[in-house]
Amino acid sequence: MSGGSLTRIGAVMLRHLYILRASWPRLLELAYWPFVQMVLWGFMTRFLVQNSSWFAEAAGVLIAAVLLWDILFRANLGVSLTFMEEIWARNLGHLYVSPLRPWEHLAAMMGLSLVRTLISVLPAALLALPFYGVWVFDLGLPLLGFFVNLMLFGWSVGLVVAALVLRFGQGAESLAWVGIFALAPISGIYYPLDVLPHWLQPVAMALPSSHVFEGMRAVLLGEGFRAGLLWAALGLNAAYLALAGLGFLATLRIARVRGLLLQQGE
Repeated sequence: MSGGSLTRIGAVMLRHLYILRASWPRLLELAYWPFVQMVLWGFMTRFLVQNSSWFAEAAGVLIAAVLLWDILFRANLGVSLTFMEEIWARNLGHLYVSPLRPWEHLAAMMGLSLVRTLISVLPAALLALPFYGVWVFDLGLPLLGFFVNLMLFGWSVGLVVAALVLRFGQGAESLAWVGIFALAPISGIYYPLDVLPHWLQPVAMALPSSHVFEGMRAVLLGEGFRAGLLWAALGLNAAYLALAGLGFLATLRIARVRGLLLQQGE
């Protein structure tokens, strides 16, 4: 390989290293995924060691957990990706010189998130019966409460991500995945919250998602519907969604003043 080739290869690498150095979300992402995987499956392993017969007694719990988790994941992406698609299309500035009001844009993103989530989750929920013999709709009416709470929480996370992308540019796009998966280990998706260290359990109880998954397990394990968990999740969601919406609108106002709507880039 000639010296010229090495120089050109090094130049391309250097360009991306400069981008990496200037973007803290990208640096965070590099270390983030291995860490989350280690924490999530570490807690899962600990739970399995202590409760080897648990899954034999509740075969449908894991499948239901996966489906409910996907509601939260898709609700978040439905908001954040809808917003980022406007940036990728260089359409964000055009939207906000139109008569469109910011709250109308928020409502549209949430509506699209609902549509995307239903399209993503319903086929998987229906196929779980012939593939695994699990009918998630056996959860009954509580399933509607779980769905609503996970949608609301996903919207909150999505709005925070959209605000960060608006503030820091496209270098923060990976936060759409980083943010939601940061919540997975402490949401108790696949295991009860008492598996977590004692100091981490109060943090988990501050998340609406943890109340939803605890409530799901209670219903599937025959412990009945725990209405207190549903109301706790609704209360937290009301606070988080209000804060996320206000934060997004405040960031949008600053972006308009600084002319950032037409300068979205790396």
